Amino acid sequence: NGTSVKEFILLGFPGTWQFQVSFVMVFALMYALTVIGNASIIALVWRSSNLHTPMYFFLCNLSFLEIWYTTGVVPKAIGVMLGTSQTISFNVCILQLFFLLSLGSTECFLLSVMAYDRYLAICYPLRYCSLMSSVLSVQLALSSWLGGFLAISLLAFLTSRLTFCGPDVINHFLCDIDSCLALSCSDTRPVELATFLISIIVVVASCVVTLVSYMYIISSILRIQSAHGRKKAFSTCSAHLSVVTIWYGSTMFLYVKPSAQNSLDLNKIVNTFNTVITPLLNPFIYTLRNKEVKLALGRAFQKK
Repeated sequence: NGTSVKEFILLGFPGTWQFQVSFVMVFALMYALTVIGNASIIALVWRSSNLHTPMYFFLCNLSFLEIWYTTGVVPKAIGVMLGTSQTISFNVCILQLFFLLSLGSTECFLLSVMAYDRYLAICYPLRYCSLMSSVLSVQLALSSWLGGFLAISLLAFLTSRLTFCGPDVINHFLCDIDSCLALSCSDTRPVELATFLISIIVVVASCVVTLVSYMYIISSILRIQSAHGRKKAFSTCSAHLSVVTIWYGSTMFLYVKPSAQNSLDLNKIVNTFNTVITPLLNPFIYTLRNKEVKLALGRAFQKK
């Protein structure tokens, strides 16, 4: 691939040793809670027959994705902050970039599919079971995974063809597209254009599907006569709406922009939120704002 630099040095976060150790403890705790929380949702849905619906099937896919998404970041970030694993080879760097961007794209598609599912459930409640069959739900989930990974394949290939002559220091705790473009000594305009176009296709298109779905959902809820009925209808999608707002806000800041080479320090902060904090928040949002999940949790503890 014409690369003279064979490995990069990840800087992580600046600060004293005590600051780094405190960051490591926070990252390790959040990672443990993320894995436990998302794995608990998968186990709960698997064990509770009343949760065997398309909505919770998609939620299991999202939880499974979040486990791998944060796993692709946190262990390496901890090694970087401790100073035991600050180098990363070029091939592993491209692999991490491909893995994280593919999972991020898959999450965009999954969230739009979940919004469409809520649209059918609220706007067509009597026909919901026939419209959102188990076969269709599996097809939508599989399409989200395939679409997410295929969309990033071209971008990862173009990035792997860039030439890196030095410096070899990445001001980050992971390999992301902005950092790679900032270090490349070859023409990065094709990669920047591909990043922008893929971001438009993946992020903006899935966000539009989500927004349109919620426009119909809100319109349908407002036509419900009773206040109790409106509250019940909104409660079925409030958790998903919270996750959508958090995810798309940070993702659009990172990727939907004509030029990728700016605000690397700010990108580091937003990436921390996207890859570490958001996967931790999702299981808590869905359990605290979803009555069915709380009831299933209560029954699971009562059985024990």
